[in-house]
Amino acid sequence: MSVIRNQIDEHGFNKAASLPYELRLADFKLALQDVYDFFFDVNSHLVGKGLDRLDDLLRPAIMSGVLSDMLTASLAKHSRTLVENGYFNGHPDLVVKGKYPNNSAKAGEHGVEIKTTRKPGGAVDTHGAREQWMCVFVYAVDNESEPSPDRRPLTFTEVYLGHVDIADFRKNARGELGTRTATLHAAGIAKLRTSWIYKA
Repeated sequence: MSVIRNQIDEHGFNKAASLPYELRLADFKLALQDVYDFFFDVNSHLVGKGLDRLDDLLRPAIMSGVLSDMLTASLAKHSRTLVENGYFNGHPDLVVKGKYPNNSAKAGEHGVEIKTTRKPGGAVDTHGAREQWMCVFVYAVDNESEPSPDRRPLTFTEVYLGHVDIADFRKNARGELGTRTATLHAAGIAKLRTSWIYKA
């Protein structure tokens, strides 16, 4: 079984995109490729030992969390003005360097929240409706092709980065034991999709 190193689609970036906080398309190119290179390195090692790919080992919720953390760290590394939020589970994931003490904010207003999802179009649950810059990475994982050596590598298919307001969200009803969440409603998603960064 040979592992494929995925590559970004250089022609998939929106050259007309308006990006906040001095972000550049190059920052996103590097962040996506960083993830692809990581999965290639790890999967090459796993497959070389006769084990399954990381793509096949991680449950969907865990995969989304791992990707969010990796993309946050990579964008912070390549960005000119944003750093990782030092507050555990703070908001947003990326904050403006020097804006908050120790670059830590429990609930900051200046920065970018990072989300990942397998849902085409970028609909994703959040822990609450708030005004924010939201960046959503849509990805696909091939867990079904057989034989398994023929499975395609993890692929980012869409990236959106837009400014959303509280009014762009709808609250999701949950049972007594469920976590309350909010999701962009139809008009909110349509608004976010106008601010696309990448479409493979």
